[in-house]
Amino acid sequence: MLFDLPELFSRIRVPVGFLLAGFYFFFSRPTWRSLLIGGTIAFLGLLLRAWATGHLRKNDELAVTGPYAFTRNPLYLGSFLIGVGFSLAGADPLVLVVFLASFATLYGPVMQKEMDHVRKLFTEEYAEYQKRVPLFFPCLWPRQRPTGSFSFQRYLENREHQALLGFLVAIGLLVLKIQYC
Repeated sequence: MLFDLPELFSRIRVPVGFLLAGFYFFFSRPTWRSLLIGGTIAFLGLLLRAWATGHLRKNDELAVTGPYAFTRNPLYLGSFLIGVGFSLAGADPLVLVVFLASFATLYGPVMQKEMDHVRKLFTEEYAEYQKRVPLFFPCLWPRQRPTGSFSFQRYLENREHQALLGFLVAIGLLVLKIQYC
């Protein structure tokens, strides 16, 4: 293969996200109602990401506690909920369609690449984990109890507080758009 598509998508997902944010703020037509509904969904996604990063030790141990007992990709699921929430807050169907198409296109290959990476790091452990925990959409009743404790230190080490700042800025911009546009 001339180039590695998952690697390319992994590298461009953040810059593409900023381009999509510009598209989003241009086309969004938020109302107080849409902001409340969409903002709530986005906030739930933010909480899921925070919970996940408090259980994550990248490349050191396989994360199977907390939200990792329900889905192998709680960070991406959280990002998905944030995107859907903000798309709904923007109150323009085109924004939601573009988000869903972009997420599926970019994150499908990225999740596959990361799954391959984790499988190489934790071969036997991951094979068993993969059998009992779904890739993306969570199981409601995990086969294994979601043990383990949340570590605020890990949350900070994984720089997840940056997502909170982004969330607050986006909410602020939507409030300004409601007030002045």
